[in-house]
Amino acid sequence: MKIAVLTSGGDAPGMNAAIRAVVRYADYYDIEVYGVERGYAGLIAGNLSIMSRRSVSDIIQRGGTKLRTARSAEFETYEGQKQAAKVLSFYGIDGLVVIGGDGSFRGLQAISKNFGVKGVGIPGTIDNDLSYTDYTLGFDTAVNTCVSAINNLRDTMSSHDRVVVVQVMGRRCGDLALYSALSGGAEVVMVPEHKTDYDKISRKLLKNVEKGKQSGIIVLAEGASPLDEVVSELKARTGLSFRSIVLGHLQRGGAPSMADRVLATRMGAKAVDLLRDGMVGARVVGIKDNAIIDMDIEDALNVPRHTNEALYELANIVSR
Repeated sequence: MKIAVLTSGGDAPGMNAAIRAVVRYADYYDIEVYGVERGYAGLIAGNLSIMSRRSVSDIIQRGGTKLRTARSAEFETYEGQKQAAKVLSFYGIDGLVVIGGDGSFRGLQAISKNFGVKGVGIPGTIDNDLSYTDYTLGFDTAVNTCVSAINNLRDTMSSHDRVVVVQVMGRRCGDLALYSALSGGAEVVMVPEHKTDYDKISRKLLKNVEKGKQSGIIVLAEGASPLDEVVSELKARTGLSFRSIVLGHLQRGGAPSMADRVLATRMGAKAVDLLRDGMVGARVVGIKDNAIIDMDIEDALNVPRHTNEALYELANIVSR
């Protein structure tokens, strides 16, 4: 049996741990693994090479992806998918493992539906925006990176009596902002799932001033409101001194946390097991209540997005 593995879309800590798990778990069962360089673009171009146990040594602790990643407009077309399927057939590949987010999964769904490619998706995205799974690879590490930045910023904001707005990633999903704000002790969290109420936020900040606290941390998901608008609106309403910072791609890198390394290994093994068991079509793996699960890819992509309202309310209560 032969399988291939690729990483697609934005990189996330834990991707390398997942690659390592796929290769070594497959090797245990005498399954040959091909690594695809640069995602779907590399698959179309035929950039495949055999991976051995040795080739994935010393990568479990590394961020990014050994196989590198890229976005491919060509793969979004029928002809691009047809070429990718031809490459898999040429190499005798029996199944494809795709590590990535929503867009990567939709690519796997398309090539499976149109050309019968068997594949398993492993959720790798720091946004945690795939609703069928409790957590995605890279999310835990990214939150810890954000919290580390918040810890450092609080020291200097307290010293200068300033409020800082920390923008983190999350266009449609506010999980990264919510978990970072809660664990970083932020005074305010702003997420795309809730409409921005500048008056309410201003009253909260001014109430803190009455209590003798001039500084503060506001964690803003990039999809909630424009950063410049947030700063100008709150400054005009409160008269406080504001600073802002965009964490940007800092959130994507760094050594994966213990949680992401373990999750990646469990998901990688599950992906190989599904292909070994002769599954058909395309499926995805995930985690629910600490158990590794799998679902049909179409069902997984259609799970409606939901916000953890209890956690959002808790963050607001404990930040008062």
